[in-house]
Amino acid sequence: MNPTIKTALDLEQQAIDVVRALAMDGPHQARSGHQGTAMAMAPLAHVLFTRVLRYDAADPDWPDRDRFVLSIGHASILLYSMLHLTDQGLGRSDLEQFRQWGSLTPGHPEADHTRGVEVTTGPLGQGLANAVGMAIAERRLRAEFGSDISNHHTYVIAGDGDLSEGLSHEAASLAGHLGLGRLIAVYDDNNVTIDGHADLALSDDAGARFRAYGWHVDEAGEIANDPDALEAALVRAREVEDRPSLIVVRSHIGYPSPTLTDAPAAHGLAFGDAEIAAAKTAMGQPADEAFRVPAEVQELYREAGRRGRSERLAWEQRTAGIEDGQRAAWDAAQGATGLEGWESALPTFEVGTEMATRVASQQNLSALAPVIPALIGGSADLTGNTGTRIDVEVQSVEHPGGRQIHFGVREHAMAAILVGAARHGGVVPFGGTFLVFADYMRPAIRLASMSRAKCIFVWTHDSIGVGEDGPTHQPVEQLMSLRAIPGFRVIRPADATEVAGAWQLALSSEGPSGLILSRQNLPVLAGTRAERVVEGAYALNDVAEPDVILIGTGSEVSLCVQAEQELRGQNVAARVVSMPCWETFADMAPEARDQVLTPGVPTVSIEAGVTLGWDRYADVTLGIDRFGASAPASRVFDELGINTKNLVEAALNLSRRP
Repeated sequence: MNPTIKTALDLEQQAIDVVRALAMDGPHQARSGHQGTAMAMAPLAHVLFTRVLRYDAADPDWPDRDRFVLSIGHASILLYSMLHLTDQGLGRSDLEQFRQWGSLTPGHPEADHTRGVEVTTGPLGQGLANAVGMAIAERRLRAEFGSDISNHHTYVIAGDGDLSEGLSHEAASLAGHLGLGRLIAVYDDNNVTIDGHADLALSDDAGARFRAYGWHVDEAGEIANDPDALEAALVRAREVEDRPSLIVVRSHIGYPSPTLTDAPAAHGLAFGDAEIAAAKTAMGQPADEAFRVPAEVQELYREAGRRGRSERLAWEQRTAGIEDGQRAAWDAAQGATGLEGWESALPTFEVGTEMATRVASQQNLSALAPVIPALIGGSADLTGNTGTRIDVEVQSVEHPGGRQIHFGVREHAMAAILVGAARHGGVVPFGGTFLVFADYMRPAIRLASMSRAKCIFVWTHDSIGVGEDGPTHQPVEQLMSLRAIPGFRVIRPADATEVAGAWQLALSSEGPSGLILSRQNLPVLAGTRAERVVEGAYALNDVAEPDVILIGTGSEVSLCVQAEQELRGQNVAARVVSMPCWETFADMAPEARDQVLTPGVPTVSIEAGVTLGWDRYADVTLGIDRFGASAPASRVFDELGINTKNLVEAALNLSRRP
């Protein structure tokens, strides 16, 4: 064998073994974490970051970089090691602070916390679905702006846990249907879960399953420790353009530990001093030195991190030459905003008009689509019901630039796909379904909030106003439970006018938003103002010294308006407050909040949902602390006490207290 080639091969194996050692050192120092999978996947990570991925370590946010998603987020030390070695912002001290307070190396990868982390992963299946969203976003941008501007792949590593979660079925099914050829998943088939070997509960034929979804499947087998075979499999997958690819790799968790290879114990923190020393000795490394990176290994990875610089600079030259006709659209897409003056496209509505807020939302969306070219989305099989139709092409194999997405009956995947698309950038994704099904979407909503993903969830049929469909479809606890998610903006507009303000708030803000919309018609009120939705709460009438304040959201604001008129006839001055967004109201200065909810003035709130939490704003709360019932909506509202009569009575009792 040529000595030069032998030396290069030896250096590459040494580099892989360094990654394996770091995968043990981080969790060991933290006395917490997962090293086994990271050790087994070290050759794959090495091949990706040195041979396959298109990236520039000097600019990890380069828009045309390949995306890498570690769906098996518990193996975070693997990603952190690669980001450190390729010089993407993590130093040795960051690895030494693995899983510690304030560190850049938390227990699971967190986007916008650690440079180079694309999405927040950990809850299994989410990363795989996020990757589907990224592939959709890339294809949409490539179709719109050309392959000179958008031309990259999305790679994701998934494990037994990811494929066991129902979310993976939803996401993989849609990816296959859409023929997302730039999506490449590697299945780490190590047959290990926390409880023991995976075959305790899993006997699926993953290859057959993904073939049935329409994926290209490469059952590569025992290649986990063969860099050349891994590269060849990834290259083969990259050449498949008409469908997503799954590469099934049989790996050995904990390799090359003499005692814990293939052991379920290697999944978590199982390696003590003796096991680490034995594994390092097996790799020919010093057993007593932690976080060791020889200079030649460091340079190998630094060079890999610099490799994409010329491609990135060439791309920057090409984007600088985008024609004037597309420049504004490209800049708006990259800024996740609209064309200049897009706000002027928002429709207005005549006072007194009766219109469901879901219908008003559809009108807003239709008006905004031409001036916000980054808008893409649809619904989970409820496009007409939720008002989430864009009058454009449907995203499909035949129309890769389509902005309308039919997610099918896949609420959980829809939500996670929105997050991935938003984190990819270049698009502003939205998705709609009934509010009661927000429960199916909650894990992805939570991750959207953690990662500040700018996506818009459109939820309709927002209360007992669903009527005859009964308690299974009447959300009562969902609204308040969504407000409990930190960093999530929940907007429940009172009428069509406030819907325009809700869309403007969602599109002008960072992070995710949820629009909560009615099924039933609501009157357009004289006092509502679209531009004031951003305040979170405001008065609809001018009452300087009220006897009582009435707070409502959504459909209940019109009840407050009716109650104010009745109270006026009884010489009780009531201020009517619409509170479409708790989160933005909480962000207002205390003086501004006091102008709306005057301290010392008794307050009554009314909302067709649970009363939990309303005590922060109201002395008396009218709500629904039970499940609904099947009957015409007006009857359900009356039977459950959400009406003007009860509101007036509560206001009178409260305002006349000594």
